[in-house]
Parts: sequence; C-alpha cells; structure tokens
Amino acid sequence: MTLEEIEAFVASLGKEKYRARQIMKWIYQQGASSFEEMTNLSKEVRTVMAKEARIGNLEIVRTETSGDGTKKILFRLEDGLLIESVLIPGASHWTLCVSTQAGCRMGCAFCFTARSGFSRNLRPAEIVDQIVQAKFRTEEGPGINNLVLMGMGEPLDNYDNVLKAIAIINSDYGLSLSPRKITLSTCGLAPGIERLGRESAVNLAVSLNAPDDRRRNELMPINRKYPLAALIQACKSYPMPRRRRITFEYILIAGVNDSPADAKLLVKTFGGLRCKFNLIAFNEFPGCPFKAPDPRAIEAFQKVLVDHRFTAVLRQSRGKDILAACGQLSGRHRAETTGSEEVKKIGG
Repeated sequence: MTLEEIEAFVASLGKEKYRARQIMKWIYQQGASSFEEMTNLSKEVRTVMAKEARIGNLEIVRTETSGDGTKKILFRLEDGLLIESVLIPGASHWTLCVSTQAGCRMGCAFCFTARSGFSRNLRPAEIVDQIVQAKFRTEEGPGINNLVLMGMGEPLDNYDNVLKAIAIINSDYGLSLSPRKITLSTCGLAPGIERLGRESAVNLAVSLNAPDDRRRNELMPINRKYPLAALIQACKSYPMPRRRRITFEYILIAGVNDSPADAKLLVKTFGGLRCKFNLIAFNEFPGCPFKAPDPRAIEAFQKVLVDHRFTAVLRQSRGKDILAACGQLSGRHRAETTGSEEVKKIGG
C-alpha cells in the first residue's frame, strides 16, 4: 500500500492519518514485521491494526554465495512459487537485482528464466519486500544503495504493479531511494517505455542483443511486435536529464551477433541516439545451445563502438558459478545429490 492508501485505511478505522507515516517508517526504515514492534503507536492502535491488517514477509529459502562475492537469495512466495534476487558487490556498496514476475512470458532464446515458463505477476508487496528482506535480514543490507529491476520477469509486462512498487521505494516514508539509484531493464515493450518516461524518472536499460530485426526476431520474440524502429522511437521520446543516457544491454553470443560487422551495423542504427552500451558475454546454462564468444571477438566488437565515439563497457558477469548472472535466474532450487547436482523447480 502507498502512503495515501494506508492513510485512507487507518482513517476508515477511525484513527489519525498521521499514523500511516509512522507505520510506513516502521516497515521500510526499521524493518518491522509486526504491528506490536511499533512502539510509538498506542497499544489500542496496534491491536486494531493487527486485527484488520497484516505485514507480509517473503520467506528466505536459501542464500548461495559465489566465488566472486555475489549472493543469490531464493524467496518463497505465500502460494509456494519461488523467485530469486541477487546481491552484487561493488567497490563500496551493494546493488540489489530484484524480480518482478514469477517466471517470464517473453520467451527470449538465451534466457534461463524463459525456460521455466510464466506463473504470474508479482504484487507490489512482493517486489518491495525483496528489498526489505535483503536490507534487514542480510549482513549486506545496510550497504545496498542501488536497485536494478533486472531479475526474473519483464517489468513493463507488469507495469502497474511495478510502478506502484517504485512509488513505495521512492517515498520519503518508504525506502527513500532516489530514482537516480534505480534502473529498470526491459526487453523492448515500446508503449511501456513511453509510458514509463511520462510517469517515472528511473534509469532505463534496454536489452537489445541484435543489430537487426531478423536476428532480434529469432532471439527475442517481442521484436516481432515492436521492431527496432518502434523501439528506437520510444527510446528517443524517453526524457533523460542532460548527463544521463539510455543503456543498451548487448549479450554477445559466439557466431550469432558478435562480429565487427554487427558492431558497425549497431553504429549505423543507433547513431544520433544518446546512449551507451553494456556488453555482456553470454552466460551459459544447462541445456542451452549458445556459447560465449572468444575474448578477442569481444575486444574487436567493443573497439568498433569506441572508435565511433560510443561508450561501450564490457560488463563483468557476476555469480556465474551459482546461476546468478544475467539471463541465468530461474526460480529453481539447486539440490545437492551424490556425485551430481540436479536443478529442479519448486512450486508453480
């Protein structure tokens, strides 16, 4: 619930509106999981609130730690479905990558999440609570100061719930995280990009992964509905402050989209658009036919972009050894077995 919704709710119970601000601060800034903890509310108010409402809490099933320090948190939702969030270490802070859907229906060929299918959208509470649990139930929590909506699911396919979650995250009485610290990643739902630009000020990242419609159609089925021309137009209309740019995430796949000629086609297609490229070597996962490119191919691809005055950063994938890297989240539980490791889906 937003501040305004909590205000209306407590007023309907005959209580003062300002109690809503107190309740929000307890939940999002103190990590309270029950009304009884809210000691600046009278006992009578706490009793009424506990009778009429509850504070949801995602269950942390397990946390896996990568050799590079990345941590993957497996959450169980109240209906038994599983989702994943990832804590990514930085020089002096942590970035939290959160999910917006249980599964995904975009069907991108290079994505492990797509193989799990789609179960449902996450509610605003389930999106926000990933942050609350990471902030107050992990030792890394106090150091989280960046948020990326890049986990399981397509954020713009769950637009209303995601935007409501962002409002709670931004609220001075909620998580109080600036829009500048939040990045939303989309596979290219053009109408959603245009709407997001009107209704929010978060950073935009677009998963691109191909320099032309033919290959993007094969890798990302959404391109058949919103081809590159529509995507570029939506990005041009996205309002960005002078010093900020749209990020295009480009997963390099050996023999598919990683040649210098592909990089030159990107230059031709995206010239004039204020943007930068995050280059990501494909992260392999069980059963996938694609392979990561040779480091020399990556360097040659990057050089073409840089030579044409694009910012092109090779983004180091984190957590590959625990299936926590880009495109590897699945909401599956890795069960240790004698002499092997199996991957199985729980719930849904």
